Amino acid sequence: MLNNVPDLPEDDLRIAIMRLSRRMRAERAGDTVTDGQLSVLFVLWKEGAQTLSSLADHERVTPPSMNRTVNALVDAGLVTRDSSPEDGRKVLLQCTTAGLEVVRETKRRRVAWFARQLDTLTPQQRATIDAATPILRELADS
Repeated sequence: MLNNVPDLPEDDLRIAIMRLSRRMRAERAGDTVTDGQLSVLFVLWKEGAQTLSSLADHERVTPPSMNRTVNALVDAGLVTRDSSPEDGRKVLLQCTTAGLEVVRETKRRRVAWFARQLDTLTPQQRATIDAATPILRELADS
């Protein structure tokens, strides 16, 4: 027990997931884009053009915080702001070619690193991870 907070059985899983996530985030294209900015680039790559409010909702941050993130991405030439063709009052954000390249290279590095790690596992360990994947995804999406 540390600082009067009891150790729980779930602590090992929580810590393992946090460390794995941190290690995975280290595999990225360059070091000029923050984790939050990279997350926005991945959303735009996967979901297509978004409004500032939809990005803020997706990332669970406030619109002013998302605006700062988007401003940095626009300044870096990784995202553009364009008027919506359906409603000129709406501003849509989308990845530039340079932004898409950051996403592709980061994804390539992460997939390669993770594949190397999975290759070191026994078939039984791999089957256990495969069985746990839907549960972990459900937790992550909650």
